[in-house]
Amino acid sequence: MQLPKFLLADHYQYSDAIWVIHTEYPKFIINLATDEVHWLEDNLEQENENDLSLEMLQLIEAAGIFYDQQMQQYENDENTTN
Repeated sequence: MQLPKFLLADHYQYSDAIWVIHTEYPKFIINLATDEVHWLEDNLEQENENDLSLEMLQLIEAAGIFYDQQMQQYENDENTTN
């Protein structure tokens, strides 16, 4: 099964959280409401720190863009059904 690069996540106990899951290396979950990142990889410290830092910043920015696009699509879909 092929997963999308990003997924949205939700949980009723954390209604203020906006989670985006990055499914490719390096895998992580970001809460866009707080900018907290939980890395799902154990071997991140083995990578070149400068290269990894730049990549992480780009991926976190991409997660925010993904969320914005998904919300825009959701709003567009809601407007066409009403």
